[in-house]
Order: sequence, then C-alpha cells, then structure tokens
Amino acid sequence: MRATDHGSGTAQQLRIRGLLNGRDARWGAAPILFLHGLILASAFAYALATVPNLPPAAYQALYAFERFAAFMFFIEYGLRFFAARHRLSYVFSFWGIIDLLAWLPFIILEMSGASVLRLLRLLLLARMLKLLGHSRAMDRLVLALRSVRQELTLFFCVAALLLYVGSVGIYLFEHEAQPEVFSSVPAALWWSVVTLTTVGYGDVVPITLGGRIFTSGLLLLGVGIFAVPAGVITSALISRDIEDIEETLEKIETSEQKTRNQKRAVAKGGKHKSN
Repeated sequence: MRATDHGSGTAQQLRIRGLLNGRDARWGAAPILFLHGLILASAFAYALATVPNLPPAAYQALYAFERFAAFMFFIEYGLRFFAARHRLSYVFSFWGIIDLLAWLPFIILEMSGASVLRLLRLLLLARMLKLLGHSRAMDRLVLALRSVRQELTLFFCVAALLLYVGSVGIYLFEHEAQPEVFSSVPAALWWSVVTLTTVGYGDVVPITLGGRIFTSGLLLLGVGIFAVPAGVITSALISRDIEDIEETLEKIETSEQKTRNQKRAVAKGGKHKSN
C-alpha cells in the first residue's frame, strides 16, 4: 500500500491525497476504482492491439484509448507530485517510479515514432503494478519479505553458486561430446538455469553417462533449493508479527472510516440547517 502523510500539507494537498487514496469523504473509493478499471482496460487494449487482421478503425480506436489512458496517468502523476509532502522522495520512491512508467514510455514513443522500441512498450506494462498500490495483501507480503530478507539473500547466493557450478560441471562433461551445444561455460548457463529450476525444456540435454549422472544430482538439488523461498515466505506470512501489524492496519482503516462517516454527518447537518 502507498505511504500517506496524514495531517501534513495544505488543505488542497490533503484533499488530493484523500481523493487519490480512496479516503475522500465525498467520493470515497471511486477514484481508485476508476484508475484500477483504466489499468485493466489498457492492459486488455494492449493485448487486443496485437491481434492481426482487425479493421483499421479498431486499431485507431485502441490507439486513441491508449493515448487517453497515458494522459490520465500523467494527470495522476502530476497530482501525486503536487500533493506529496516530500516531492523528491516521491519521485524516487518505488510507487513514484511506477507512476512515471505508467505514461512516460508512451510519450517517448509518440515523440520518436519508433515502433520497434520493444523495451519501452514492455515498460508500459509496469502500470499493472499500480493495481497493488492499495492492496493490504501486498502490505503483508512486503512485510514478510522484509522480515526474512537475510534468509532470502542467503538463498540467492547459494542459488547463484549452484548455477555456476552446474554450468562448469556440465561443460566439463559434455563439451567434447557436444561442442556446439556446450561451447563454453556461459553458453551452458541456460541449461543450468533450466535444470536447477526443474523446468526441463529438453532443448539441450546431456548425452554422456557422466553428464546424465551430474544432471540427476543437480535436479535433486534444484528440487530442494528452489523450494526454500516458498517455505520461508509462508512462515513469515503466518508469523505473529505480521498478524499484529495487520491488526494495526485494521484499526487505522476503522478509524479512517469513522472519520469519513463523521464528516458526512456534519455535511448533511449543515445542509439541513441551511434549508
């Protein structure tokens, strides 16, 4: 969930934060639902635009919708930048970068006209991450990852070591038998990744006895090693610390809901008096 600055800034900044974070007394979660719907619709439009043999009018409509979506995300970015308490911190924060990537690659493509810039088009998909900006489940996952970051760092170090050992080992066993396939240790890295993750595409396979025995051992290690993160993260998710933090989040949400209800009641009371 995005970090918010409660009670800091001008009245206009506080109102904009409330709108963009779904806490406005009048509009409630409507702006958030609109943005989420726009994200999903833009993702659907992006996929539909890759379908061949559509009518030219359909491509034009999809492109026009993409321009509209980019413009709306640009407006959102500007509002969040204006309402941020520490604007520079927002610009370089995780969600600030995601908000920027939601519209900037499209603008660059518009200016350059380079339809072959696949990386920029791929970066446009970063807007999908905006769906997680207001998810309490995402909060729990982030907290869980933080609590086990040392264990995960150790896992990635061990995994990287095994990838290197697997690449060197299969190169030594298979290079003479398959010099074109296992031409070098870096070339064998693809096989090592596929084998350790137990995917096994079958495009590159060992044919020597030593290579097959080595592969069998590496597969067993892969099953054990790559199952570790799932257990570690699951354990963190159900730990008491995460549950306590979730209870705190629920209390904050309940308090904010009461505040919104009080504001609505005051607003209604003011209307009745004026009548």
